[in-house]
Amino acid sequence: MIKEFEHIIQNNFTFLKGKKLLIAISGGIDSVVLTYILHQLKFNISLAHCNFHLRGIDSDSDQQFVSKMASALNIPCYIMHFDTKEYAKNHKLSIQEAARKLRYEWFEKIRQEQQLDYILTAHNLNDSLETFLINLSRGTGLKGLTGINNINKKIIRPLSSFSRAEILTFAHKNKIDWREDKSNANTKYTRNKIRHQVIPVLQEINPNLLETFKQTLENLQGSEDIVRDTVKRLRVENIEKRIERKEDGKQTSFNIQLLNQQIKTNPKAYLHEIFSPYGFHNITDIEQLLTAQSGKQVFSKTHRLIKDRAFLLLVENREEKTVQRIEISENDEKFNIQNLQFTIQHSPFNIHHSTTTIRHSKFNIQIDKDLLKFPLIVRKWQKGDYFYPIGMTGKKKLSKYFKDEKLSLIQKENIWLLLSDDKIVWVIGMRQDNRFKITKTTKNSTEITIL
Repeated sequence: MIKEFEHIIQNNFTFLKGKKLLIAISGGIDSVVLTYILHQLKFNISLAHCNFHLRGIDSDSDQQFVSKMASALNIPCYIMHFDTKEYAKNHKLSIQEAARKLRYEWFEKIRQEQQLDYILTAHNLNDSLETFLINLSRGTGLKGLTGINNINKKIIRPLSSFSRAEILTFAHKNKIDWREDKSNANTKYTRNKIRHQVIPVLQEINPNLLETFKQTLENLQGSEDIVRDTVKRLRVENIEKRIERKEDGKQTSFNIQLLNQQIKTNPKAYLHEIFSPYGFHNITDIEQLLTAQSGKQVFSKTHRLIKDRAFLLLVENREEKTVQRIEISENDEKFNIQNLQFTIQHSPFNIHHSTTTIRHSKFNIQIDKDLLKFPLIVRKWQKGDYFYPIGMTGKKKLSKYFKDEKLSLIQKENIWLLLSDDKIVWVIGMRQDNRFKITKTTKNSTEITIL
């Protein structure tokens, strides 16, 4: 196995030679064997072990085993303790998702702090088959059928061509000890159910299942490479033809008419390749969105896609962390909304003075201070809000004003108002209210500026 491993390194992972490597080690057979092989081949390695505290004394025993192993091999070892259940609860994740997120974030942190080059995990061929079957059972595209990537940025999986049986044989032959995770036998988990109940049946049908799967995997990965290259060219064409356009770093817009022309030969396949990286897998919903009325949305775990007139708008889902209501006292000289800073200045005013100028723009307003009632309130706009736009006669609902200004749904969601006694003073960043403007009788002014 060592000679075959060296061959695989030479052909697929030659960039690992001479680099500083961090091995993600659980104490199980796969990561232990990977550690022994790399140590025997004199690679520069360190170990990283996560204690998730999910299996009581067994979790602590795994940690002790890894520490002793690192000491015996005289290699650095990093240990981290996680309250995984609490983290999963707070972030609304499954235990498995929480553990995965915690460990990979910590591995990357260690890699950067210790100036290491790559993170190595011990996923094997059986793991890829299990992932293939899980994705197949849930519904997926071509990418979901290509198993576990051997190279994912700084994460490398050099054991991915070896079966679990080959790794087990190597461990027995070299008298290598490892820790057995008893939870791997619990079929309440999907992966274990596939491992212990589905794959044995498939191996009865085809005793050479893993070998044929390896060949199938190579074929699928080759096809996926072709599709990926095609989609890359498509994305370049989309940008050049103004089909796809990033705006303000916050959203991406797709021109529906031009997009339809680009994908007309096989719309579902193209839409899947364009939008599946953002977590969208029900492509029928996106196809229907192309002809839906403005304002309709579809959601993934990480993004949402919105129909806005002639465009699809792609935006990231973000938890609202800003305060929804801000009070401004008469003595305040500044305030902040999200990443915007505002200054406030009060001063005497005489419209007849030769040097006096009245200022109002999208980023600056000057209003009659004596018409204000403090504290002023800053809040998001709401349905039913109306104001008296400066320069116009009469009032106007904000919903109608936004429609006339051709604001997208995303832009409308980010509109803030400045109010005095429940009356709109300023649609911030857009327009001042006529009721608070400077007049011939103004004696004191308040100027508010977005820096």
